[in-house]
Amino acid sequence: MLLAIDIGNTNIVFGVNENGKWQNHWRIQTDHKKTADEYEVIFRSLLSAGKICRAHVNDIILSSVVPSLVRPFTEMLPGLFDGTKITVVDPDIYPQLPIKILNPYEIGADLVANAVAAFQKFGKLTTIIDFGTALTFTTIGKNAEIKGVAIAPGLQTAVAALSGGTAQLPQIHLTPPPSVLGENTVHAIQSGIVYGFTGLVDSMIERTQDELDEKLTVVATGGLSSVIAPLTKNIKHVELLLTLDGLAEICRIVCD
Repeated sequence: MLLAIDIGNTNIVFGVNENGKWQNHWRIQTDHKKTADEYEVIFRSLLSAGKICRAHVNDIILSSVVPSLVRPFTEMLPGLFDGTKITVVDPDIYPQLPIKILNPYEIGADLVANAVAAFQKFGKLTTIIDFGTALTFTTIGKNAEIKGVAIAPGLQTAVAALSGGTAQLPQIHLTPPPSVLGENTVHAIQSGIVYGFTGLVDSMIERTQDELDEKLTVVATGGLSSVIAPLTKNIKHVELLLTLDGLAEICRIVCD
């Protein structure tokens, strides 16, 4: 079995894959202050509750955009999984991947994993939109290379900034409101964020297609992708586990 872990700024997502299928997966909050021992307790508990036998895990792959957590995890995991080797997604392994990484020290490991999975599933001329802490657009060109990335604040990040900087605006659940014309504070914020970001997404895709003079396959991932995707003109595919799928494919290629 394979254990794939993606450490993001807001959440840590990890799953166990056997014979190409995810047996279980989890999402926990990222905490920069937690020690290796604390994360071990969490992993041990969740794996046990999910009826995953740790002795059957023979490969571990880790991607992280939080450098300070790489060491705690590489210290914690071998003890939890009896010395199983850990593959860390970093520029050292990029030359082995099926897509070219033109700026290996600039791009996040999670975006590389997304691109590898999307390339495997949809091929060239694909844009991946990841609705995470940041809203990212990663485009694979016709020569199987990552042409570039665009980054905007994520939806929850925008809501937090809006609510945190004003005295009377509440935190809200992001879902499409009944009307673009909000008749109360919650609906007003939902309208501005949900419909506003829908327009942002469509505009970015159309601009990218115009610049490349190519039609793109657009795939979305991340927690809020299922909220925004149905409202857009361009997103045709939603893959909620795309990052884990990419880590599994990377491990298939590079893990000994």
